[in-house]
Amino acid sequence: MNNKKGNVSFPARLLKPIGRFLEEEIRKLTRTKKSVESGDPFLDIDRDKQNSVEAEVDEQVGRLHSEVKSKFINRQIVQMKRALSRVRKGNYGICEVCGKMIDTDRLAIKPDATVCVKCEKAKE
Repeated sequence: MNNKKGNVSFPARLLKPIGRFLEEEIRKLTRTKKSVESGDPFLDIDRDKQNSVEAEVDEQVGRLHSEVKSKFINRQIVQMKRALSRVRKGNYGICEVCGKMIDTDRLAIKPDATVCVKCEKAKE
């Protein structure tokens, strides 16, 4: 199969299991995000408004921890969805920047990669 730039792409029979894997990862990340967000101490309606300084600090740290984890997971979900979209379009494994194949070793380690190592380094 060829993409618009003339590079070879993955055969459809290989894209289906990759798509299923990405869909399952998105489901797992979504569950993890919900779990992290439910641990936010600010969601506790019974939390004491007259906290000691130490308890207030613990709640603030817990809130920050929950927000940071949630944002990180959300970025992972977005990246997985981008890769899944590319699977569905048939251009998975093709660098979004240069149009060349992304090394299969990179995809094995980071299946949601949408750019090759060379373009990733250039971006940094």
